[in-house]
Amino acid sequence: MTNTALITGASRGLGLALARSLAADGWKLILTARGRDALARAADDLGALALAGDVADPAHRDRLARAARDLGGLDLLVNNASGLGPVPMRPLADYPVDTLEELLRVNVLAPLALIQATLPGLRERRGAIVNVSSDAAVEAYEGWGGYAATKAALERLSHVLAVEEPDVAVWWFDPGEMRTAMLADAVGAEEAATAPAPETVVPTLRRLVAERPASGRIRHR
Repeated sequence: MTNTALITGASRGLGLALARSLAADGWKLILTARGRDALARAADDLGALALAGDVADPAHRDRLARAARDLGGLDLLVNNASGLGPVPMRPLADYPVDTLEELLRVNVLAPLALIQATLPGLRERRGAIVNVSSDAAVEAYEGWGGYAATKAALERLSHVLAVEEPDVAVWWFDPGEMRTAMLADAVGAEEAATAPAPETVVPTLRRLVAERPASGRIRHR
């Protein structure tokens, strides 16, 4: 039986690097991201199904869940899509609350809703969920309060889900700093250029899927 994965935020960065690795091993892939053109190019290269859209949109999540059902269910759901918040980074004293509400929809509510929509298939195939988090969820960095709050919430949801769903592996995954557009937005292109490439993180994720350790917080080292 061919394994099937759904990866959000798959047009660049860690999502695209993981998709390339899985495709090379024959996985069926459902890829989504907001950037339609970049996503289409990635999917064409990998022979994957591309469904462009915003994971915060319930109708788009329904399309993703339907695609997963049409392929017989999922072995792996990777909630990688994420928003950063206002740039330049803002202290909490000046953080716009309406922006935080939107960030919570993208970084917390959308992953949970997508899990809920795909969970029956994941249960049936004893699949796995990777919720991509950050060290900002557990460390206090000036200016990162809004983003950090969303990742801390995602980690708590992941932990409870792991207890409630013993037949599904749930990992909340801290990849560390990576050379991505998001990091460049946060700290500047020059500093971001010194970070490791997303491809260096993929072997850790592949080991999770292959070895299936107990659900929990996993940090890339």
